[in-house]
Formats: sequence, structure tokens, C-alpha cells
Amino acid sequence: MIILHDILEKLKSQFDLSRKGDERGIWFVYTIIAIIIPFTSSKTSNILRCLNTLFGFTGIRKKRIYTFMASPKIPWKRLWKTLWKMIPDPLTGDRLLLALDDCINPKTGKKIYGCDKVFDHAAKQNQSKYPWAQNIVAIGLLKIIKGRWACLPLSWRFYHLKKSIEKINRSINGPKIVFETKLAQAVEMITDIAEAFGQTRIVTITDSWFGNNGLFKPLHNRLGSRFHMVSRLRSNNTVFKLPDPHLKNGPGRPRKYGKKLGDAASLAVRFKSLASEYSVRLYGRTRTVVAYDRVVMLKTLKCAVRVVWVYRKTQWVSDC
Repeated sequence: MIILHDILEKLKSQFDLSRKGDERGIWFVYTIIAIIIPFTSSKTSNILRCLNTLFGFTGIRKKRIYTFMASPKIPWKRLWKTLWKMIPDPLTGDRLLLALDDCINPKTGKKIYGCDKVFDHAAKQNQSKYPWAQNIVAIGLLKIIKGRWACLPLSWRFYHLKKSIEKINRSINGPKIVFETKLAQAVEMITDIAEAFGQTRIVTITDSWFGNNGLFKPLHNRLGSRFHMVSRLRSNNTVFKLPDPHLKNGPGRPRKYGKKLGDAASLAVRFKSLASEYSVRLYGRTRTVVAYDRVVMLKTLKCAVRVVWVYRKTQWVSDC
């Protein structure tokens, strides 16, 4: 309870800059407590019941509490940064390790916010490829807790389809909603997290869908050499050698890419005999893995990257 009191006091202080800061801060704290308390099943409608039954706020109407929870006056950016700074020892080897991915949350109700017909690339044969679901882009902090890697959620965004936003914009007269891609949402979230941690080096771990220049270039422009990325390399990605040194008096512009080496799958077979053993922390234990790494050029990132081929008993994976 002492830890919870300290956290809620710091969150409440972020409302002091607004005109109704005291009132909004108190209501925000009570709402958080109502969510935490295991009063009934985890539904938004039960928050009002908890406030009425446990805290005695019988005069609150449903419309008022829902208006407050959806209010644009809540300083979410300051609240998130306050929570991030309260994380004890968030760094791993002087680096902040972030995990980035998107997921879908299937729903059955037709009046649930953020739902649409979303394509599910992992759907099985007996499942719909376009379920009615929320599409969420999430970022978490990777940290070893009790000997195992854990992912602590830091930030997230609802992804709305462009056609859905255009449909909404045609029906409203006020300011229009601006469409954002998943990559643009990820860039904004990572930038906000990086600002909260000063000049700390940021390493983002993601899959091959996010691992391209659409994410790396804008973040490199904003954060500079602080930002690094680790992603899965597709088996059909073409790999090039580093370009040869350009002669000052030679004709033409300098070459951006060297000689073509092949795709990741063919190079995995070629480099297997050159692989070495390494000790890594995996699934709560120190295990030995066989891997080979090489600095090459990739057209998806348009720069020099280090590709690591990890060999298992019957298969391999490549990361860059």
C-alpha cells in the first residue's frame, strides 16, 4: 500500500498545471483504484459500481464518469513519463531494450471502440482471416526478472484503417482525424520513451515487418546514434558486400552497395562451417548456441548492418 500511495501521489501531481487540476487528479486516482480492486469482472461499466458501492459516491451519473474517462484534458504524456521514470533499474547493460509488435484483440460486440475487419495473417484454416477485432501497436520494456526475460508494457496505440478514418471524416464538420500508419505510431511512441530517459541508448527488438527503413530512418534522424534496432531477417532478403573504397578522381558517384552475396537462406548454408559457439541467457538458463555474424549491406535499411545466423539442430534463424 505504501508503494501504491507513492505512485498515485506522483500521478495526481501531474494535474496541478490545469485549471481543475485538484478535482481531475482526485477523480483519476479513484478511477485507478477502482480498476485495481477485484470488485467484479474486469469491465468498464463496473468502475462506476465500484465507486458507488465501495467509496460511497452515489451521486455520480454514468454519463459524467464516461465523459471524464474520455476527456482530452487528461495529461496522458506527462502521466506516462512519470510512470516510466518510476521503473526501478530499467536499463540492461546501459541500454534500454524495447520490444515492438502489433496484435489483434477479437471482439463480439459491434459498438466497441477501435474495432474493424482486420486481416489476421496467423489465422488457421477454421478461423476467419478478417475477424472483428481491435488492432493494437504496443511497446514493452525487456528486462530480466527472476532469471527470465520479461516484457513490461510501456505504451500502445489503436491502429485504425485508413478507409475507416476517411468514412468518419466525411460525417463530421469539425477538425478531421489524421491517419497514422503503424510505423508512424511506433516512431512517436519510441521518441516519447527516449525523451523520458535522456541520452540513454535505445535498442528496439522487433519482427521483420517493422524491421525496415520506414522505422529506422525517422528514428535515426530524431535520436541519432542513440537508436539501434534488432529485427528478424527474411529468408529471401538479398545481402550485399560493403562497397569498395571510392577513388577521389574516379568517374561517377560512389557505389552504395558492393557485390551481391545472395539471399539469407543460401548464405546460411554457406556460412554454417564458419559458425562458433556462444553462451547466452535463454529460458532462465545459460545455454550454448552456434552462430555466425557478418557486416553486410541491406537494401531494406539502406546501410551497413550486422547479420547473425543462429543454427539450431534442424533449422536456422537470421537477425540483423
